[in-house]
Amino acid sequence: MYNFDEIVDRKNTDCAKYDALKSYFGFEDLQPLWVADMDFKTPDVINEAILKRANHGIYGYAKPSQKTYLLVKEWMEKRHNWEIDTSWISFINGVVPAYSAAIEAFSNIGDEIIVQTPVYFPLFNSVKDNNRTLIKNPLKEENGYYRMDLEDLKSKITPKTKILTLCSPHNPVGRVWDKEELEKLAKICIENNIIIISDEIHADLVFKEFTPMASISKEISNITLTLNSPGKTFNIAGLNCGYAISENEEILKKFEKETKKREISSINVFGYIALEAAYEYGEEWLQELLLYLKRNISFTKEYLKKNNSLIYFNEPEATYLLWISFKKTSNNHAKVKQKLLKEAKLALNDGTSFGIEGKGFFRLNCALPNVKLETALRKLVTFL
Repeated sequence: MYNFDEIVDRKNTDCAKYDALKSYFGFEDLQPLWVADMDFKTPDVINEAILKRANHGIYGYAKPSQKTYLLVKEWMEKRHNWEIDTSWISFINGVVPAYSAAIEAFSNIGDEIIVQTPVYFPLFNSVKDNNRTLIKNPLKEENGYYRMDLEDLKSKITPKTKILTLCSPHNPVGRVWDKEELEKLAKICIENNIIIISDEIHADLVFKEFTPMASISKEISNITLTLNSPGKTFNIAGLNCGYAISENEEILKKFEKETKKREISSINVFGYIALEAAYEYGEEWLQELLLYLKRNISFTKEYLKKNNSLIYFNEPEATYLLWISFKKTSNNHAKVKQKLLKEAKLALNDGTSFGIEGKGFFRLNCALPNVKLETALRKLVTFL
């Protein structure tokens, strides 16, 4: 029903993924496979809702309606079997600025924040930018599959450790953490009075059962602030509409105090309109998207295998982001990067931008029409 094979020309639309290639990579004749947005059109139900609102002709300050809150509540219950109350929801104009605000809300300068690397780089940049102490709890990799290292975590906790940042599902390694893993992690945090900030922005883009951290128990919910958005799911990240959820009234109030101070608690009118349309009418589109993404992931796996490539990746349990290893090739990390840019003409995210643990890896975005993906893979196996 939906045409994910349609090729949409995004050049010269001031989009970062295409029009920032020169400034970010030093070259502009690259095929972009980096920024985590999709090359698929936003669902018609969202576009139509935005156009309908635009026809009103006045774009003043906006506020969420009761319907906005109810749609978030219903989405969490329907998609993730998580019953929440509308009073737990606080709207924000982006997960990353909200994450930074949460660090300031729940810790003081010099306090320790735990980050599980390799991970989406704003999660550790925000720690440093807020003058907190970054504590790394690297994930354990076994043949491309990652698990939490809880013994290492316990050994690094001190009285100054105030926050653990959780990326769930994990970007870039693609893990959907099992409920048992989350329970063990939360137990450590509860015992040490550590607040969990759970970035769950990829929660809808999963290929196995996803468990929101705060949904597991009242005790875990009481120490957790969840950050989410329809931005990744429905390709509307540029509308900057997100929300935080916490059952703990004290946590939510502290967080909201900080978001108001930073002026990040107000969303533009089209952000609210897009969220409502997505959560009310977008589920069918999402189901077809997941099937298409799964096919692209399998296609990539088979293409590399068919061409006897030494490049490999573990199939992600979530997201359209492939954490590709070049470790078995004869090239070191710097040489791979050079070949990608100068010979293959491909723009992938450098794995080391997610932490030193990403050395030997690059992140490839496969959320694009299959014919464009095949072109990219042909370049990849030809030049590497």
